[in-house]
Amino acid sequence: MAMFRAWLVVLLIAMSVYTAVTVQQYGWNLFDPFFSEMLTFSWFGQFNLDFMFMLSLSALWVSWRHRFSPAGLALGLVAFLGGILFLTVYLLIQSRGHESLEALLLKRIGS
Repeated sequence: MAMFRAWLVVLLIAMSVYTAVTVQQYGWNLFDPFFSEMLTFSWFGQFNLDFMFMLSLSALWVSWRHRFSPAGLALGLVAFLGGILFLTVYLLIQSRGHESLEALLLKRIGS
């Protein structure tokens, strides 16, 4: 679990720095370039579509983990929009009190 948490921290730092530089250079205009690439049917568009599907799986997992409660659905939406910046923080917080990665990833919250 310690190695997993360390990897999450590495991902969080790397993406935070990359995002900060990108926002500084290009602003917050994410959606126009993201979706316009998909409309070109290029490899960039294919990657963006694949990434969006991965985000949807992350959102579905977070929502499932919270039993599709209103809070779980809200967290799922944040997972979809926040990507790895959300998921690393979420998993770091949720990993407290878990001794194994299996328990963390397979345990549902609530009754």
